Amino acid sequence: MGILSWIVFGLIVGALAKFVMPGRDPGGIIVTMLIGIVGATVGGFLGRGLGLYTASEPASFFMAFIGAIVLLMLFRLLVRRRMLV
Repeated sequence: MGILSWIVFGLIVGALAKFVMPGRDPGGIIVTMLIGIVGATVGGFLGRGLGLYTASEPASFFMAFIGAIVLLMLFRLLVRRRMLV
């Protein structure tokens, strides 16, 4: 996919990740969408790099979704720790 496709795909995946992980995010909806874009990109490249699937397979959506959720969890943990210190 082209970079613009990954951005749109990441926005969708980021919104779904936010839906699965409700709660208050420190950065708001914009940061959550950016995390979704990065998670989709990293998850997609990682899965294809490992040879798990090609770009057109449904597994690419699942891997991007997992990547967005993991990044959102890490972001929440890092910001929460920083607020406590």
